[in-house]
Amino acid sequence: MLRRGPDASVSSRQVAITVDDGSCADCVAGYAAFAQRTGVHLTFSPNGRYDRSWRPQARVLRPLVEAGQVQVINHTFGHPDLTRLTAGKVRDELERNEAWINRTFGTSALPYYRPPYGRHNPAVDRVAAGVGFDRVAMWNGSYSDSSLITPAFLLGQAARYFQPGTIMLGHANHPTVLALFDQILDLIRQRDLTPVTLDEMFNTRRPPMPR
Repeated sequence: MLRRGPDASVSSRQVAITVDDGSCADCVAGYAAFAQRTGVHLTFSPNGRYDRSWRPQARVLRPLVEAGQVQVINHTFGHPDLTRLTAGKVRDELERNEAWINRTFGTSALPYYRPPYGRHNPAVDRVAAGVGFDRVAMWNGSYSDSSLITPAFLLGQAARYFQPGTIMLGHANHPTVLALFDQILDLIRQRDLTPVTLDEMFNTRRPPMPR
């Protein structure tokens, strides 16, 4: 289970910014534009249920995925509490979202999955590992923006958690972040941090897509 970066990420001042869900189409578009405009490396954890938000941004994100600037990991298709599902339904959630990620972004999410609400247990992890998702991507810093928050609070969370080795959790669900991208980038630069994907932080690679 991955809660923070390895020691090497601290010495190299790496921070991994991860962005979940996608219920806000404008937020997804904002994050995609932010990545394209600045070159910041991001890891997205989208749910296929929000296809209406993500599909219009695929033309922007696919080249960034191919270049290794953007990574996509599996957050399940419907965002259920996996600990309440049968093994078969856990598997279906992960496989359905993987298939949607393949189609939408031209990449695989393997081997990373992020359990919705951070809820998982050994039984869930065994099922996930059985279909190739053997890296549980948790976090040790958060904007706490799964619900609507103020700009001041979000920036305070960024100031608190943007440190070497942090896996930062954000959400593309509410528009607060949209006016704060430049201030977030300024903080990253002031602290001499290097935004990286989880692949870069943990030295993993995407499996090739079948042609």
